[in-house]
Amino acid sequence: MMNLKSMKDYLAWLYYQYTLISCCAVLEPWERSMFNTILLTILGMVVYTAYVFIPIHIRLAWEFFSEIFGDQSTASVSN
Repeated sequence: MMNLKSMKDYLAWLYYQYTLISCCAVLEPWERSMFNTILLTILGMVVYTAYVFIPIHIRLAWEFFSEIFGDQSTASVSN
C-alpha cells in the first residue's frame, strides 16, 4: 500500500508542476482562482460535449460504413 505522505507529496509536486507550466505561479491569488475556474469550466464543457455527442457520431459512422460495405458475411456465403 502506498504511503499516505508520499501520495500527498506527489500530488503537491503535480500541482507545483501545473502552476509552473501554466504560469499560475506569477499570478495574484484572485487571478489564479479566476484562471483555474475558467479552465475547469472549459474542461467540464469539453468532457460533457464529448460524453453527449461522441456516441451519436460513432453510431452514425457505423451506419454509414455499414451501408457502404454492407454485410460481408452474407455476401461470401451466397457465392
